Amino acid sequence: MYKDIFAKKLKECIGEKSINQVARDIGIPQQTLYRYVYAQREIGLENLCKIADYFDEPLDYFVDRQNY
Repeated sequence: MYKDIFAKKLKECIGEKSINQVARDIGIPQQTLYRYVYAQREIGLENLCKIADYFDEPLDYFVDRQNY
């Protein structure tokens, strides 16, 4: 469930941008971001913070701990 929620929120943030470009901008491997987007891999705290910072969203947004 957690991976699915995170993947949904991440897809919303990425929008029309390419996964490859976002991964490059964030500084994580493209394949890693792809796996997050398609709920194939759980995210660690370090990458979660990088992604939250990049999209200027609180960590809670990505784990759906509050209604946004």
